[in-house]
Amino acid sequence: MENIDPFIENVSGKIKLSPENLGNLVAAFKLIKVSKKQFVIQPGFIAKYRFYILKGAFRAYVIDEKGNDHTIQFAIEDWWISDYNSYIYQSPATQFVVALEDSLVLQIDHDTEQQLKASSHELETLFRIMAEKSTAFYARRIIANLTQNAEQRYTEFVEKFPKVTQRLPQYALASYLNMTREFLSKIRNDKVRKK
Repeated sequence: MENIDPFIENVSGKIKLSPENLGNLVAAFKLIKVSKKQFVIQPGFIAKYRFYILKGAFRAYVIDEKGNDHTIQFAIEDWWISDYNSYIYQSPATQFVVALEDSLVLQIDHDTEQQLKASSHELETLFRIMAEKSTAFYARRIIANLTQNAEQRYTEFVEKFPKVTQRLPQYALASYLNMTREFLSKIRNDKVRKK
């Protein structure tokens, strides 16, 4: 059995669950291996799962009518990912979620999550806290995109997520930061010259 201590620590950092509820939560997740470049969610299909990353890296993105892709979210170890609109409302997905590396995830399906929340106020609180943190993160990201220039967005991302930056393909990071690859290269080169 794979070591799921990071998952338990992630949950325990949000709320202290009773041993029974922690056991029920752990039992509700399935351990899944995902190969590099494998999609776990695709547009048009309902996102049936939310994923906790034990090992590996993922990217969620959309493609506009001109064929440009726009990265919505990354996830590495100890992060969560899904197409949350599709998952929460059980409606067709609009995002692709793909593994950037060979990965190991814990997944929970929507129906099982609903049953857990209905069974326990503690577990319902856990998922509410997760939703609140996710909402706050997306709000900060939107504000940064509206108020910061490209170099500020890049600098802030590198400072907050240095381990992530090293593992991401340049095209994916540029897409996330809402800039071209060429502009991202220019910013990186300028920073190297300033050192």
